Amino acid sequence: MKIAFQMDPIQSVDINADSSFRLAEEAQARGHSLFFYGPDHLCYDEGRVLARGADFTVQRKQGDHVHLGEQKQVDLAEFDVVWLRQDPPFDMHYITSTHLLDRLAGKALVVNDPFWVRNYPEKLLVLDFPDLTPPTMIARDLDTIKSFKARYGDVILKPLYGNGGAGVFRLDENDRNLTSLHELFTGFSREPLIVQKFLPDVSNGDKRVILVDGDPVGAINRVPAAGETRSNMHVGGRPEKIGLSERDLEICARIGPLLKEKGQVFVGIDVIGDYLTEINVTSPTGIQELERFDGINVAEKIWLAIEAKL
Repeated sequence: MKIAFQMDPIQSVDINADSSFRLAEEAQARGHSLFFYGPDHLCYDEGRVLARGADFTVQRKQGDHVHLGEQKQVDLAEFDVVWLRQDPPFDMHYITSTHLLDRLAGKALVVNDPFWVRNYPEKLLVLDFPDLTPPTMIARDLDTIKSFKARYGDVILKPLYGNGGAGVFRLDENDRNLTSLHELFTGFSREPLIVQKFLPDVSNGDKRVILVDGDPVGAINRVPAAGETRSNMHVGGRPEKIGLSERDLEICARIGPLLKEKGQVFVGIDVIGDYLTEINVTSPTGIQELERFDGINVAEKIWLAIEAKL
């Protein structure tokens, strides 16, 4: 098959952690050809969705892990699969790219389905499952947010469309920074904020569960660094081996059929204690850590699911 990856620069990825690299590596091993382009080089031109990039091959050698061919422009309708894999922020640039990739429907298979990536951003899809999530508010008005904090005392405040743990703050009962943080966030963004009741179980880890075509295949535990609330690996969280609990399986049984129906082939959900906190569909990570801990080929499972759809 001809496979295109829309992602951030592949030249700078960590080959031992990046899920997009692992997907490309497995695709190459299966005999598929690979093409890379960045979201800035996607365009709509007189009825066609085009991208400027390069054919590439990969090898597991950091610093010499990707070989790019000559730059060229391609018609994405001529590809079998297009991977939507750039990281958030989930801004208008990102949203516009999903609109353009929507136009490949019936021509190329876009993974994850861009229509539902656009309509199911990580911190909003969980609102469909209020009984699985901690108490949550989405608001921009300061007094409204203050009322939520007064209700629960110890809360987490974060940007609605952020990622990787950036801009996540814990505000406990004694904190006096909510007004200042609200001024900071609203000073550079028109987006609402999300505030959730703090879950003390995060000290034991924030579990990342990987689902492939709606089915759970395993989990890793991300443990916060000393003195940190955030467990994201981008900010120093330590991955650990862990199994799927009965509660994890219950959560996956609830959300999995919807993810499968909406074409979300590779999804990573976040679970703290007994609570679902995010459903990551834009550019989930965790494949390589799960493969090392559990000895399963997650990338192969993803490609088998995609090949079955084709």
